[in-house]
Amino acid sequence: MAGVRDNQGQMVFGLDIGTRSIVGTVGYQANGQFHVLAQRIKEHETRAMLDGQIHDIGKVGETISVVKKQLEEDLSRSLSEVCIAAAGRVLRTVTTHVEKEFEAEQEIGDEDIYNLSMTGIEQAYDEFQKSEHPDLKFYCVGYTPMRYYMNGYQIGNLEGHKAKTIGCDLIATFLPDDVVDGLYKSVEHAGLHVTNLTLEPIAAIQVAIPEKFRLLNLALVDVGAGTSDISITSDGAIVAYGMIPIAGDSLTNVIVQNCLVDFDMAEHIKRGALEGGTIEFTDIMGLPQTITSEKVLEILDEAIDQMTDPVAEEIMRLNGDKPVSAVFVVGGGGMIPGYTEKLSKKLGIMKERVAIRGEDVMKNIIFETDARKDSMMVTPIGICLSYYEQSNNFIFITFNDTRLKLYDNGRLSVSDAAIQMEVANEDLFPKRGKALTFTVNGKSRIVRGTAGEAAVITINGDPADLYTQIHSGDNVVFQASTVGEDADVQLSDLPELQNPLHVVINGKAMELPRSADVNKKTEQSFYHIQENDDIVIRNYYTVQEIAKYLDLPLGGEIKVNDTKAVVTTKVYEDFTLELDLKAKGPGFNDLPEDDGSYQEVKDATAARLAKEEAEREAAEKEEGAEGSEESESAEGAENAADGAAGKAAAASEETVKTTVRQPSSGKIPTNLEITVMVNGAPVTLSGKEEYVFVDIFDFIDFDLNSGKTKIVTLKNGAQAQYMESLHEGDELKIYWDE
Repeated sequence: MAGVRDNQGQMVFGLDIGTRSIVGTVGYQANGQFHVLAQRIKEHETRAMLDGQIHDIGKVGETISVVKKQLEEDLSRSLSEVCIAAAGRVLRTVTTHVEKEFEAEQEIGDEDIYNLSMTGIEQAYDEFQKSEHPDLKFYCVGYTPMRYYMNGYQIGNLEGHKAKTIGCDLIATFLPDDVVDGLYKSVEHAGLHVTNLTLEPIAAIQVAIPEKFRLLNLALVDVGAGTSDISITSDGAIVAYGMIPIAGDSLTNVIVQNCLVDFDMAEHIKRGALEGGTIEFTDIMGLPQTITSEKVLEILDEAIDQMTDPVAEEIMRLNGDKPVSAVFVVGGGGMIPGYTEKLSKKLGIMKERVAIRGEDVMKNIIFETDARKDSMMVTPIGICLSYYEQSNNFIFITFNDTRLKLYDNGRLSVSDAAIQMEVANEDLFPKRGKALTFTVNGKSRIVRGTAGEAAVITINGDPADLYTQIHSGDNVVFQASTVGEDADVQLSDLPELQNPLHVVINGKAMELPRSADVNKKTEQSFYHIQENDDIVIRNYYTVQEIAKYLDLPLGGEIKVNDTKAVVTTKVYEDFTLELDLKAKGPGFNDLPEDDGSYQEVKDATAARLAKEEAEREAAEKEEGAEGSEESESAEGAENAADGAAGKAAAASEETVKTTVRQPSSGKIPTNLEITVMVNGAPVTLSGKEEYVFVDIFDFIDFDLNSGKTKIVTLKNGAQAQYMESLHEGDELKIYWDE
């Protein structure tokens, strides 16, 4: 009779509720070893369980009561709490791939990885629900990220890397509510309370594959009576679970058919075959019979072959269609001779690497009573050890006034409860507002929206977050996270518009705010940038724009860089502008509202200039031609100023693009056209009665923002002046002098 020992730790009662029998084990852990104080085995008297599923709760409960009573007599103490394991038949696993794309490349933190896993669990549950009856309630009892991906490539650890896209292959495991309730009710029928629930594959691994071996790619096959549970380890973790509904009972059924016996007698024959020699039995006719172990194995050979086929296929599927390095077999069904050899052959690995694990893996198990030490005891002892790894049970909490049952893996947090309540993943974490994408001077730019508010969570009235652990009886109040504001950017927010344009007006240095063309239309600094806007930063003002900005009159003579100019002449950085402030004429604010195009002279200004020109012609009747030439000279001065602008704010460009542009002079075009050669390419000029060299800049694309100081202009091989006339067939060359 076992008593209390010195240095004894918490005593644990574990039950392995199997298809053929129930195994009860009681022990304690001390100094890194597990001590078995008592063990009892009781077979079901009826087929109360099939393929790992409880069919008769009352009958199973009665068998548990017998085991419990026997153990209590052995220990001279009562037992009230028990650890149990769910069979693989009721375990559902879903392997899924999930990806998350960010608005822009960013450093990956642990919250991003956790968010990715939560999205994967939600996706796995959705996929799982599609294949299961919608009326059944399932619980996610665990998940394992198997592989991570960064920008489409596999990587070991995402944290700390910069990526735009991250992904994960994840395995999630589910248990149906009715199965859990069946296990609980059977145990409660025997007057016991479940203190810990684990999965049979996990329990078996506690003993069969120590943690130090889990870095290897191994498979554990727990062959029971009704099911063969499979788990795969790699990189220090359990990475896959599987179940095949074929196990030892399938062999027993073959003996039933061949020897004409009932199921119990067939079990007797099968077990006898493991011991060798001749087996005596009575058939259903009541006639005594004998059979040799060799004959039994011959009868079972094909069934063993069929039994190992799906197991090998499932191992390969769970392991990415490749064999594992080794296979450990536990459970009574795998002890039949020939099982390990056939399994190794179908996996394509050495037969020595498929082995039954029994007493050889129980070196840290101290048996203080007579007990079995073979592979059948691996799972029962593992159930006890699981208690020390993590205290698992179902707990009840309140989540937003809803009573919720959760599988307690010892690390339950608010996020687990939220997932169980099917809270959408986007409500768990704050979301950024919509990003804004546009181009500035041809280069793409993205401005991210602001981050939303995190979810507001309290537990029993105290502030909490998604990672706060929860316990039985907790009251969780959850308020979903919010979406941040969409990106909102004004032109004035662009760094290119922060520095003003410096010009000298009538001898006084002045600063003018930068402006920009948006989708080929000039906009003010307070303009709100829209999605896909094409923004070009302007590096000049026209005389007309300066007058409008400063509310100056335009009634007199205009000079840009000491050259006579007109209202459409462009004024660049460090240019000088001279206006006759005493001249009579309207200020710019007295003119009609601008039509939005700074390339056209205002109608009112054009009418005034035309009237002044007519008056000059009347006063100089004898020099009418001169008046005409003076008008043309003014036009030439405008274009000369444009050419001078290229000298002041030039950009490197050795060749000229010959794309034809529309003239910007603001005059009514005529039908006169000439074609000249510019750097070897033909360019057609139209819209004027006569052309001078500087007019060519209105018809070609030439970058005037290089910063170099000297532009070379050649006409027919000789140096050309800006106001030099152009004619049909002239050959021009334009480039920057290095």
